[in-house]
Amino acid sequence: MKNKFLFLLLSVLIMSCSKKDDKQERNPYLTDPAVRINLNLNLPEYNKLKFPGESVIVGQGIKGIVVYCANESLYFAFDLTDPNHAPSNCSRMELDGVIASCPCQNDDNKYYITTGQHIKEPDTKYPMQSYRVERNGNSILVSN
Repeated sequence: MKNKFLFLLLSVLIMSCSKKDDKQERNPYLTDPAVRINLNLNLPEYNKLKFPGESVIVGQGIKGIVVYCANESLYFAFDLTDPNHAPSNCSRMELDGVIASCPCQNDDNKYYITTGQHIKEPDTKYPMQSYRVERNGNSILVSN
């Protein structure tokens, strides 16, 4: 009886997994650079990250990384390259508050740095490439 139950449970688990779930759509424009940055909040250049609504840009990733403070325990980090075309001379996005926009000609791509989603077409455009963020005392670790 125990073996039958185990077999049934295993069968249900295997059947519930679909090919689509196993295969997440990969952004063809971006690479995954190795990122591991430790930001010391006691340093003047990162002091802004102690305050909600503030952000800093660090020079790693593909075109730089923006780190945003939502509150003293919740942070977001996204690459500043436009995820909806190949990296180029103009694809480093510019910040205006919580909006990152691509300065390339004929490109109206804008994203929220709080979610990484495209503002006008969140369901059809690739989101900004995100990084893992973890606060430990007065340090913030950004990694992938």
